[in-house]
Amino acid sequence: MGEICVPIRGEYITLGQLLKKLDYIASGGESRIFLQENVVLVNGQREEKRGRKLYAGDRLTIAGQEIVLG
Repeated sequence: MGEICVPIRGEYITLGQLLKKLDYIASGGESRIFLQENVVLVNGQREEKRGRKLYAGDRLTIAGQEIVLG
């Protein structure tokens, strides 16, 4: 899989909001379970907090998919 660029509106997006936007989860309540069961890397470091603020330029790996926020 190649890298995808995801545009964000505003200053930041939370990790839970991003997971929902990318259809990894159907509702915000599912984000905690998703993060427990899947490795999510933010700028190379594992992240388990759904409220983590993500900014343009952040690089993520979710379920093997490389994502760059723009």
